[in-house]
Amino acid sequence: MLGSGNLRIMATGTTMRIFLARLAALTVLDPRGDQVGRVRDVVVSLRMGSAPPRVLGLVVEVQPRRRVFIPMGQVSSIDADAVVMRGRVNLRRFERRAGETLAITELLDRKVTLVEDGTTVTVADVAMEQARTRDWFVTRVAVRTSTGFRRRGQLSTVEWEAVTGFAHTEADQGTTNLLAAIDQLRAPDLAHVLHELSEKRRTEVVAALDDERLADVLEELPEDDQVAILAGLEQERAADVLEAMAPDDAADLLGELAPDEAARLLDLMEPDEAGPVRRLLTYSDNTAGGMMTSEPIILSPDATVAEALARVRDPEIPPSLAAQVYVCRPPTETPTGKFLGIAHIQRLLREPPSSLVSGVVDTQTDPLGPDVPLNEVTAHLATYNLVAIPVVDDADHLLGAVTVDDVLDHLLPDDWRERPVGDVGAPRGT
Repeated sequence: MLGSGNLRIMATGTTMRIFLARLAALTVLDPRGDQVGRVRDVVVSLRMGSAPPRVLGLVVEVQPRRRVFIPMGQVSSIDADAVVMRGRVNLRRFERRAGETLAITELLDRKVTLVEDGTTVTVADVAMEQARTRDWFVTRVAVRTSTGFRRRGQLSTVEWEAVTGFAHTEADQGTTNLLAAIDQLRAPDLAHVLHELSEKRRTEVVAALDDERLADVLEELPEDDQVAILAGLEQERAADVLEAMAPDDAADLLGELAPDEAARLLDLMEPDEAGPVRRLLTYSDNTAGGMMTSEPIILSPDATVAEALARVRDPEIPPSLAAQVYVCRPPTETPTGKFLGIAHIQRLLREPPSSLVSGVVDTQTDPLGPDVPLNEVTAHLATYNLVAIPVVDDADHLLGAVTVDDVLDHLLPDDWRERPVGDVGAPRGT
């Protein structure tokens, strides 16, 4: 039976199942353990047919009585006492977008139908589970049937696919079904879909995407599409999306805008998010400084091999950046203290976890200066068989790293994202 007072969390094998109604009013803590607010609802995206809804994030009430959105990607843990998040809270007021449903407010107490026998039942709760992709989906429905004179009826839990009637617009061929159809696409594939849509349809889809998802997609779009989409957003949301992008990608996009427009958006961004972007904008496009990312994995010399391996395991870090960590004296945010060298993941895997990264540092690979041109960066990567190379200033402070995918973006034709895969390598003008 469902407990009435406590958060219901069930372990099923290695999967954790969490009933959403029990999240209501749960305390939300930041990484330091300080209270951020309380959960008020859960945002889900109903999908086409019987596919389980994707859980997008939490609606959290912060002081003073302001409701904000926390994406599930920022939730690091959920237990019976609290939700713990990573990163900072975006204080922009939560506004529901097309295709989004508030699970606690709108799914509970609804009349739905059991597929097996057509029985009408009432939804008592719904449960989410985390998939191997780290996304969360609503997979179970707790339903109550009325039996004889029993007031509350019989309670049972069924698969999401075992009920129907949640979506009133199942037969519609509008934006809802389009959003449902593209929900599971990878960012490059969704970018291709957006590129092919009419302006009106693209605007509708962009409005329904959360900021993190839109940021991922923008990074995969041609520059003209990036500029057009950003111009169609309210300036506050445009700044939020730029914050969610990798600093180098945000800098490339802002570099395509008029200087006064770029300056306005930078002013709207959080200062610590805008700072790295401003620095990247000072370098020429086809130089190491213009291509680098300012967020490689950086550790101090007293960090252990275990800490280094924990950092490279983060699935959000691209493989080219996860191949090595950069060892620097504090501070360890770019621009750092003195750059000491690189610790390659292959070497880290051969060392005891308690060893210090300073003991396995590669000091033979020379870093590059930020003004080194593209052709020299390319030659350096090829000569030493590297997937990334550090970039330092004249005082040996680490500024960032150029990865092989950054270089490929600059070597390929400008319109390579718009070509079929088999034509990507075709030279300009063909």
